Amino acid sequence: MFRLCLTIASIFLCAQVPLSAAEMLPADQPMESVIDHYVDDLIKTNDVQTALQIDEHILVRRLTLDLAGRIPTTAELHAFVSSDPTTRRAELVNKLLASPDFIDHHRNELQVLLEYPARRNDNDFRKYLLWATEQNRPWDSMFRDMLAGDENDEYQKAALQFVKHRAKSLDDLTNDTAILFFGVNVSCAKCHDHPLVEDWKQDHYYGMQSFFSRTYLTKKQSLGEKFYGDVKFTTTAGVEKQAQFMFLNGAIVKDGTPELNDDSRKKYDELIKKLQQDDKVEVSYPEFRPRERLVETASHKDNDAFLARNIVNRIWQRLTGRGIVDPPDQLHSENLPSHPELLDWLARDTVEHEYDLKRLIRGIVLSKSYSRSSEWNSAADPPSSHYFAVAIPRPLSPRQYAMSLLVATRNPPHWEQWLTKPSEDWKKERTGLENSTNSWDDTFEIPGENFQIAVDEALFFSNNDRIENDFLRDSGDRLVGHLKKLDDPQAAVSAAFAAVNSRPPTKDEKKVIVEYLDSRKDDSPAAIKQVVWALLTGPELRFNH
Repeated sequence: MFRLCLTIASIFLCAQVPLSAAEMLPADQPMESVIDHYVDDLIKTNDVQTALQIDEHILVRRLTLDLAGRIPTTAELHAFVSSDPTTRRAELVNKLLASPDFIDHHRNELQVLLEYPARRNDNDFRKYLLWATEQNRPWDSMFRDMLAGDENDEYQKAALQFVKHRAKSLDDLTNDTAILFFGVNVSCAKCHDHPLVEDWKQDHYYGMQSFFSRTYLTKKQSLGEKFYGDVKFTTTAGVEKQAQFMFLNGAIVKDGTPELNDDSRKKYDELIKKLQQDDKVEVSYPEFRPRERLVETASHKDNDAFLARNIVNRIWQRLTGRGIVDPPDQLHSENLPSHPELLDWLARDTVEHEYDLKRLIRGIVLSKSYSRSSEWNSAADPPSSHYFAVAIPRPLSPRQYAMSLLVATRNPPHWEQWLTKPSEDWKKERTGLENSTNSWDDTFEIPGENFQIAVDEALFFSNNDRIENDFLRDSGDRLVGHLKKLDDPQAAVSAAFAAVNSRPPTKDEKKVIVEYLDSRKDDSPAAIKQVVWALLTGPELRFNH
């Protein structure tokens, strides 16, 4: 690994100095302190100005969105703001991480990472991810489940959907595995050695492909592996080569395929053909199974840096809007980390704590680096995003957005009961909310890079009856119905802002909206509905800021 200072325009890049394990901060330091040490070190070294820390209202909103997948209820908002400032952040983080909300949301986020956008409603895979998050299953175990799980195990069989969905395309299976689990896009090395990155040769691409080349689907939609089979490719010099079973760092797996004569090959070929045509034939597995050997190799302590660094980088990106390595599928020597010591420390900690993603998430969200404001009030241009000196507004995922709309538009007193009820009671309520988002998931765009709200979404909120019927009803169980009963317009405005934007209105906001409500006294319910609609369609609800 290397120490980095970047200098391209406002970015500074100084000499690369090898970093030894002894140079990292001690392993027993709190993760949040380590994060702030390394982030602040680069900021101070380059004399970078930072944004302020967010206030308590934005903090509870940001934490609840990131850990529960929704905005806080009005009751949760008021409880947090009125609690002890010295302990409330850690208490909220611990409470949310132990809640049913985190299980559902973490499942949804892992599905975004591993499956979206092609298979948004794969119920088998979602079932596996829910089980895994409930168990806080280590990431390396999940990796094994998805690549080489046991078909006889209910949950591992569902996990194997990762391979099954891609089994008919060897390129997809190779590329997606390399990108999503190791942070490496080797697709450019298929036809020739990578033109820009010295790390990736054709040998790497076809070496990875060789681990999957024997994988096939049976008639019963089970995964099998052929008893033999080679991967051959032609170099740009026209030389035909046979690929070795080679991991991305060059580690070679010894080929354990037994010597087979023509009769044996014919017998196995006939067996595979039967398995692909007859669902009554039982699968036979060879002793040497390349996918299992890939998992063993990638998880071995000599090679696990790819697996650990990638998941650390992906979780960091999820919670901050940018990876320590950006883009996250370009982990190579020509795309150095912004904070290499931090990435190394977090990867080491992740391995030493058995790939506990909940621990990693907790450390990140407790750091001051995480809770910087997205507002930039200086006359100077904001610093490059790689410093993490100012927060990056992040668009909500479809399920986050749908869940937040459902929470915001419910009658606020409804949520007060859950502050004191057992978590098992809340689990039923949360499951109901999660199920309600199923019908909304396909409605909203999956955010990509440089996301902007689409015209379709804006028109949907303006014209679709579902918005009126589901979110703007003036019945007693809805926000509009609650606001309609309040005699004081100022109280109504404050309640609306707390429910939707998780904060009190500014003096100017309250003045303008109260004046509007006063001007519409002849049709007060319609005026209140317009105010709520304006808040629901504003950017404050659409983004985690």
